[in-house]
Amino acid sequence: MVADAPLAAAAPFADISNKVSAFLVTARVSAKDGLTWSEFGLLVAALVRLTVETLDSTKTLTGEEKRAIVLEAVGVLFDSLAVLCVPATMYPFWFIVRPAARALVIAIAAGTIETLLPLLRKK
Repeated sequence: MVADAPLAAAAPFADISNKVSAFLVTARVSAKDGLTWSEFGLLVAALVRLTVETLDSTKTLTGEEKRAIVLEAVGVLFDSLAVLCVPATMYPFWFIVRPAARALVIAIAAGTIETLLPLLRKK
């Protein structure tokens, strides 16, 4: 799977910033030949799960701060890789649609956080 290498790269780190950085760098390298929207969705889901699992055990941050960190990471992933999902012939259209697509991806990620929390806390 496309998300396996980024997750493996992030695993050795304990802090959130290093985990996210390792995930993003490895995802960029893995996606250098392009991505499908399905693969991009898998990367988003894997990043959300990784950040939620890591931040859930942190007691020094509020829930809103944790959520903001997760959504910021998703925004950085979108900014880095979403363009690789767009065929070259669609680039002019992409620049018009990109802000709405970014907002949609972040909204979906926010819903994913709310879905994942009860599942992760049952363990």
